[in-house]
Amino acid sequence: MSDFGLIQYTVQDRVASITLDRPDKLNAVSPAMIAELHRALDLAEADEAVRALLLQGAGKAFSAGFDLSVSDPSGENSAEFWRPELQKDFDIIMRFWNFPKPTVAAVHRYCLGSSMEMALACDVTVASEDCRFGAPEVRFGSGIVALLLPWLIGPKAARELLLTGDDQVSAIRAEALGMVNRVVAAEDLQAQAMAYAVRMAENELTAMRLTKQAIIRSYQIMGMPQALAEALELNVIIESTPNESEQESR
Repeated sequence: MSDFGLIQYTVQDRVASITLDRPDKLNAVSPAMIAELHRALDLAEADEAVRALLLQGAGKAFSAGFDLSVSDPSGENSAEFWRPELQKDFDIIMRFWNFPKPTVAAVHRYCLGSSMEMALACDVTVASEDCRFGAPEVRFGSGIVALLLPWLIGPKAARELLLTGDDQVSAIRAEALGMVNRVVAAEDLQAQAMAYAVRMAENELTAMRLTKQAIIRSYQIMGMPQALAEALELNVIIESTPNESEQESR
């Protein structure tokens, strides 16, 4: 649709496709892109002809992460600035988790940082063989926006990935850990991901919607929303506290 500048939005075979379209920045997710993603998700949710959603990236990579150029214009790097900024990032990730229709992510080359969390939030993730995953935030003095990883792959593996800041996790290992449903050849990625979405779109609507709702509710009963909210608040502290290099320069 022509009124989008940072994403592409199309509908085919009852599947709405959202394509991150900032290839010169490896599809880094900026505040402006977040606003467009919400608009596209609103369209897909309201459109009765849309029965499933496909998320993918244009160009060389799915996404190298959320835009790191965001900064406090006052220079104070305060919690008051970071709390609403990080909440916006959190909300778009969880929009995919809570989306009432089935969601499929097709990821290639790089799926890093908070964009990895966005892909994890989708119901099914299909990865190309060349894709690399990771959460390098700790290496740069940042925290995790939506701490989904321990809930999906368990505490031991999540601690390893998050505390080392490893950003070279192969697609094969990601599949073994449960981050990815299927690994395919790069040239087959879009077709295989679309096949998942079309297959879901063919199912009975009410049963599909309520089944997804039941899955989400299971995590709510286990306390995930409160845990994620508290983790986000700790991330606010991380972002608003000078890191070691900043302290040394003062």
